[in-house]
Amino acid sequence: MKLEMPGLFDLQVNGFAGIDFNGPDLTADRVDEALERMRATGVTRCLPTLITSSFEQFARSARVLARMSSAAIAGIHMEGPYLSPEDGARGAHPREHVARAASLDDFSRRQDAAGGRIVLVTLAPEVPGAVTLIEHLVASGVRAAIGHTTATPQQIGDAVAAGATLATHLGNGCAQMLPRHPNVIWELLAADAVFASLIVDGHHLPPATVKAMVRAKGPGRTILVTDAIAAAGRGPGRYAIGAVDCEQHEDGRVSLPGTPYLAGSGVTLDRAIANTVRFTGLPVDRVVAMASTIPASYLGATTAGTVTADWDAEAGELQVLRVHV
Repeated sequence: MKLEMPGLFDLQVNGFAGIDFNGPDLTADRVDEALERMRATGVTRCLPTLITSSFEQFARSARVLARMSSAAIAGIHMEGPYLSPEDGARGAHPREHVARAASLDDFSRRQDAAGGRIVLVTLAPEVPGAVTLIEHLVASGVRAAIGHTTATPQQIGDAVAAGATLATHLGNGCAQMLPRHPNVIWELLAADAVFASLIVDGHHLPPATVKAMVRAKGPGRTILVTDAIAAAGRGPGRYAIGAVDCEQHEDGRVSLPGTPYLAGSGVTLDRAIANTVRFTGLPVDRVVAMASTIPASYLGATTAGTVTADWDAEAGELQVLRVHV
């Protein structure tokens, strides 16, 4: 079945096709190459995502992205450094650069380095100063997201009351073992003001978990993201996200070598759509919206162009045929 879709919109992409947006060798030409390769998978707009690092490394990447005029870059997603330092919740973010507090001055320095193009910030509500920073972000038109956290229900409630409106890769970036209830996943699923982004690569979340989360949030408040690193669009092997070494395995799982911890993904957004249809049983057009118009609307932005694709319902596979921008 032929589909005419809006251009896909990825709110969280750390790199693509061997190119790391957090790497010291980032240039505008390399960003353009990554964007072109992403476009072949249907992604016409995205938020290049900069993870926890030294300020110097963050500023280096942010300045490269800020100088670019490509309409494919809808802004920058700053993930960290105001995150939990705990193993599991921290994910692949380097502990030595996780901030002890969320500082308005520190964020202002980062936003200046990014030329004002940071439009989404992921932080942990339990970090000292987080609620004050969320209020500042919302007042300045920047979306605030909750992620990489060990927050209590009260801390999550305070963050939502302050204006946080997204759960970053819900079900991931939290402790390996959680109490049955209460826990961060239930709290964020129950928060009606909060959208949830999901990494549906078959590794971050089991199929039944995806189905239950989408049912709880509803398709209209669910956003598909890739959290892709440089391994996306490439084969198995060793890659990096900033100063962090990662490994993509034969089955597509990306992890910190020698650990059970995931480190971004190698999935592409067209594959995430197909996986979500198979896992949830939702019609493909409802799922396409979760990777295009819904993330765009969440940011107060628009999609770009259209994508012609072939949907094989029997095999559960989506193939991008043409992208019109």
